[in-house]
Amino acid sequence: MKKKPNAELVWKQMEDVLAPELSFSVIDRAVYSHLLRHSRLEGKHRMRFSICWLARGTRMSEWSARVAVRRLIAEGVLVLIERSCQAHHVVHVRLPHEVRALHSTKRVTSKTTETRRGLDFAETDFLRTQPLRKSIHDREGGRCFYCLRRLTKWNRCLDHVVPMAQSGRNSYRNLVSCCHDCNSRKAERSAEEFLRWLYRERKISSDELSGRLHALDDLAVGKLKPLPRQK
Repeated sequence: MKKKPNAELVWKQMEDVLAPELSFSVIDRAVYSHLLRHSRLEGKHRMRFSICWLARGTRMSEWSARVAVRRLIAEGVLVLIERSCQAHHVVHVRLPHEVRALHSTKRVTSKTTETRRGLDFAETDFLRTQPLRKSIHDREGGRCFYCLRRLTKWNRCLDHVVPMAQSGRNSYRNLVSCCHDCNSRKAERSAEEFLRWLYRERKISSDELSGRLHALDDLAVGKLKPLPRQK
């Protein structure tokens, strides 16, 4: 058993420094705390868990837990080592000072205009202007993000992957172009749940379901960047 860190010090660093610096939501904090409690604070550098187990332990929906895990991976708080088709994850949970050191290095090496623009881009409200909204439609290549049907300007709309009612934002990571049918049928369901419903209804194939779930992961960590026109 590896040496356990000082739990009191770790919690102070998380609450007083890390959470404010990374703008943790209540859900982010709960997920990180739960994983930290069952890994590093028990001397484990690797942890295997399922989203179902995590959701049950934090008393939240599986979708909320999954989104928080994706966000923590994107921020470098969690290091994804393995993810199996049975929905099990193996992660390395970083301690607060390890995450701070990582982000400090990034800040030192990225004090350029390009990086500042990147940070602004991540916070951009993509519902604000018509060119920004169009860039989301263009990113999807004229197809519905969910069912992959061909879209026209008459039957397309923008959908929040994480609904506004669940603190979803207007960033490019949370907006997709989709058809009116999918937008109406999805309603307040999670995107993953809706995609699986489309598969059960035989509206997408198993390969398309797998591709859409991967696209959902890429979207959450910021890999699907649109190319917005300036004006």
